[in-house]
Amino acid sequence: MKHEFKKILIAVDASENAKRAVSYVGEIVSDGRGFRITLLYVLRRVERDLFPDESTWMEKIEKEKKSATKMLERLKGLLVEKGLDAKDVTHELIEISDFSIAQAIMDFQEKGGYGTVVIGRRGMSKAEEFLFGSISNKIVHYAKNCAVWVIE
Repeated sequence: MKHEFKKILIAVDASENAKRAVSYVGEIVSDGRGFRITLLYVLRRVERDLFPDESTWMEKIEKEKKSATKMLERLKGLLVEKGLDAKDVTHELIEISDFSIAQAIMDFQEKGGYGTVVIGRRGMSKAEEFLFGSISNKIVHYAKNCAVWVIE
């Protein structure tokens, strides 16, 4: 599959760093000529075992989806404010249960032919990064056939 550098995937979460990454992309491509941007939110489903019943678990998931969708709409609005055409900005929410978030992002990138992946860096300490891993670090290591922008 051909990867287009003007097709940009921005992986986001609810952090300020994700918002900063979206804003950065908006500044860089503000003329919007030929750029297509997808905002991607990866929702890791919480374990069913943590809830007393199925309906409580599903309510939690639906609440998270609704919150993520609202956030994605706000971030899309930020890109439109920066000068991008609304038709050139889309957003996707994908759910995973036992899969690496970084791997899910890179699988989405590969399938979609995105030539650029942008992610905010959370600024973990070296000890935290060692213990828990860093999504941005993993993406840099997994990336093939694309540019990766890590925004701090």
